[in-house]
Amino acid sequence: MTFRMVDLIQKKRNGAQFSKEEIDWIIENYVTGFVPDYQMSALAMAIYFRGMTTQETADLTMAMVNSGKQFDLRSIPGIKVDKHSTGGVGDKVTLILAPLVTSFGVPVAKMSGRGLGHTGGTLDKLESIPGFNIEKSETDFIEQVKKTNIAIIGQSEELVKADKLLYALRDVTATVDIIPLIASSVMSKKIASGSHAILLDVTVGDGAFMKSVDDARVLAQTMVDLGKSVGRETVAVITDMSQPLGFAIGNRNEITEAVETLHGKGTHAFRTFIAELAQIMLSLAGVEKSIEAILSHLDHGQAYEKFVEMVRAQNGDPDAFDHLCAPLKTAYRIDILADRAGFVTEEKAYGMGIVAMKLGAGRVTKNDHIDFEAGIQLAKKVGDKTQKGEVLATLYSNAVITDELVLEFKSTLVITDKATSPKEIIEIIRS
Repeated sequence: MTFRMVDLIQKKRNGAQFSKEEIDWIIENYVTGFVPDYQMSALAMAIYFRGMTTQETADLTMAMVNSGKQFDLRSIPGIKVDKHSTGGVGDKVTLILAPLVTSFGVPVAKMSGRGLGHTGGTLDKLESIPGFNIEKSETDFIEQVKKTNIAIIGQSEELVKADKLLYALRDVTATVDIIPLIASSVMSKKIASGSHAILLDVTVGDGAFMKSVDDARVLAQTMVDLGKSVGRETVAVITDMSQPLGFAIGNRNEITEAVETLHGKGTHAFRTFIAELAQIMLSLAGVEKSIEAILSHLDHGQAYEKFVEMVRAQNGDPDAFDHLCAPLKTAYRIDILADRAGFVTEEKAYGMGIVAMKLGAGRVTKNDHIDFEAGIQLAKKVGDKTQKGEVLATLYSNAVITDELVLEFKSTLVITDKATSPKEIIEIIRS
């Protein structure tokens, strides 16, 4: 069946619903180049304002899945579990969570992305390990998971071609933050990646795409429903991204924090947060463990051993961890001091992510160079008490750190007389 793209744009502009055949035609012809970017941009904006029904979103997701290759992980024994975060600042969760889950014998075959703008990317962090290779063929990827139970690689060029094209277009046309397009983007990649079960970390707050819990809940429920509609056991966790995760924002220093956490160090709150996510992933694979049992794998080295095994399998140098865990080495560093005594009540994640990017730890465009040593090291977290003149954070860069950038960073910090107690996991959505 043949359609005219201009008629379909007009149809959505007027608020009508697409059929499955119409959606299949749009995606198929966009991938082949018959539908040009300017028409797809118009359609994305029409969807932004008019939305999509649950059925349309499901049809769009599967059309995107079918636009490229799908990975077949059936030859890997056991229930394969995947995890995806909708983005954040200081998010090194995958680096800790994947080997922790794998240490209980559950295979994790994961494809991750790079950072862009204020959000960090797992691949960029892993590449701060000398020699680490994030590019593997499907065959090598599967063989590594068979051998070690764990692999984290970059997304295959052949996987979900429509999403790769559409996401790049949405990024430059202000159509990123619309629930049907976010849900179909995330779930098409997770479905095509081949895992049996999926944990979705839906972030909410200052540093996330979703600014309200209500919006995050709608997105989470939409993705859970999409996963279950195609036979993937899916659980979504709504988590707080009003402040950065952990103390490190950057690349090499986030590897440092991940390695230290895998050695049983770190705050009780952060360790428990990781353990709670691990408990859900393990449960999806049919493995029931207590939080105490999961934490013991951080304390006694089983999770760290799996991390080292993955690094070696992907040509990384685990002997370089002594270097990786040393303080950041940059030409410039500036300590940020508290202007007053009190409690840290806000650390605005979005603003901190932008500052980290400007220091050299992130990129504005996908081709920008990353400085693995640049970044931010926090000394205090929300809820911590501080004295006037005490160090709150340190900025690191190989470029001159301007007074304007220091002021920009200071504007992300709020100190008041009232202590607050943030909660990492806000809600869990299972069905």
